[in-house]
Amino acid sequence: MGEEDRYCFIAEWYDPHAAFIRRYQFMYYVKDQTAEMFDIKNHRVFLKKTKVSDCLRLEDLYIGSTVNILSRQLKFVDYGDDYTRTRFSHKKERTLGMIKPDSTAKMGQILDVIYQKGFMITQLKMCQLNRNEAFQFYQEHQGKPFLDNLLNFVTRGPVIAFEMMGPGVISAWRELLGPTDSAEARKVAPQSIRARFGKDNTENACHGSDSTTSAAREVEFFFPSTGPGRQNTAKYSECTCCVIKPHAVKAGLSGQIISAIMEAGFEISVLEIFHMEKANAEEFYEVYKGVVQEYGSMVAELTSGPCIAMEIRAQEAPTKFREMVGPADPEIARHLRPRTLRALFGVDKVQNAVHCTDLPEDGLLEVEYFFKILDR
Repeated sequence: MGEEDRYCFIAEWYDPHAAFIRRYQFMYYVKDQTAEMFDIKNHRVFLKKTKVSDCLRLEDLYIGSTVNILSRQLKFVDYGDDYTRTRFSHKKERTLGMIKPDSTAKMGQILDVIYQKGFMITQLKMCQLNRNEAFQFYQEHQGKPFLDNLLNFVTRGPVIAFEMMGPGVISAWRELLGPTDSAEARKVAPQSIRARFGKDNTENACHGSDSTTSAAREVEFFFPSTGPGRQNTAKYSECTCCVIKPHAVKAGLSGQIISAIMEAGFEISVLEIFHMEKANAEEFYEVYKGVVQEYGSMVAELTSGPCIAMEIRAQEAPTKFREMVGPADPEIARHLRPRTLRALFGVDKVQNAVHCTDLPEDGLLEVEYFFKILDR
């Protein structure tokens, strides 16, 4: 992409005072990392050219993305002109990846490989497929002798589906996966995901779409544009809530954080990417309003991009997991509790890597907020 490029998107902002969704033309200038906005309904400039390098990156520009610009949460819903559509159609190619039941215990390691290779994960969800859903997903294999074994395997436990985006991502993801047969992968592509995590031809760790047509169908299967999504796997018992904050997701730390949690003996029984709206973030953090000085900044951080919410399970989960997360201030954590999550992955009191439930009685409530109320 050239430095002189200007990209145009249609952005929406929910105005809480008018209870109305406002639409804008959003122009982003690559060379000087500035943006301007034009109010479509009122035919006037809403924001003059303003530097946005501290809150917006080029990779944040895609349909469905949410960003915070001057305390307003914008959602990009469409391209604003044909030039932007043409330039982004290849750059923002989408595909579906899926961690199969044999490898969900290694999900942190697999996600870390994906992030370290520079892939962008835009949607993610742990689901449990029934046989009919699995048959629908693998419909292209109808009539093949291995289908029955494949359906039995993919329905025996949860799967983790995710949408990835980037230039040539379909072929790049399949290359990272390696050959279908894990034994063959170990011979010809020893660093591939199937070589490292797969077992055989069926239990081969992950799935990847094989064409743009398949990718579109499979992404729509797990992340439908209309109607209800796939059932999540939340258990709502002996649980607490953990949220990997947007700054840590953007930094590619999610896989390492998930691995650390699982290696400490906690079960992650459900996880999903959420794009939090400001009203939801304010409601979720309401217990901190007027109590902690950083409340406003905490809301801004949680709405600044995708976060990953999880149900963490163990005996006395809220108390034990709270200990693993560590003090709210990562600097204090690094001095007093250097092996805690915030010590290892946090930046400051707001960008402190993860949220966890503070009060034991709120563990279930926070899990339900994400996986019963928001995941609809």
